Amino acid sequence: MDHQRIWAPWRLSYIVGDVPAPEPAPPPSLLPGGAAECFLCRGVAEGDDRQRLVVGRNGHSITMLNRYPYNNGHLLVAPRRHVAGLDQLEPGEQLDLMQTIARMIRLLGKVLKPEGFNVGLNLGRAAGAGLPGHLHWHIVPRWAGDTNFMPVLAGIRVIPQSLEALWQALGEALKD
Repeated sequence: MDHQRIWAPWRLSYIVGDVPAPEPAPPPSLLPGGAAECFLCRGVAEGDDRQRLVVGRNGHSITMLNRYPYNNGHLLVAPRRHVAGLDQLEPGEQLDLMQTIARMIRLLGKVLKPEGFNVGLNLGRAAGAGLPGHLHWHIVPRWAGDTNFMPVLAGIRVIPQSLEALWQALGEALKD
């Protein structure tokens, strides 16, 4: 039997439950109402987009790579403001967020060529929100058969692309 090695080094801290990947120190330029402990608020603040995994900014929204992706290309789209509920969004924010989600789906379609997408929002910790204080949507590209033997046998997913390579690819595509 031929054995192949799977290389996904950025997942180790998540798998073993060690200290999460280090985040940059909270910048002094958080937006009013921003939370220093919120990685989305830190992403909104001006700084190194590549280090914070920010792939896009709009007037009311931000798009980031998920540091612990469910699948290759997993993005988070969030309002720039630190708000927890849909009812807290202004009409302009709602429109910007939906347009950003649609744009990112088109972009991922162009760059990764998935066969489908899961787009979801978890409202509250009981619903699965890992960051319940800052509303955000997940965009997860999907391919037929993208669940393989690894999740069945070991509860492991294999992500075939590094976050750095995905950030680069999306950044190039956004320039077009």
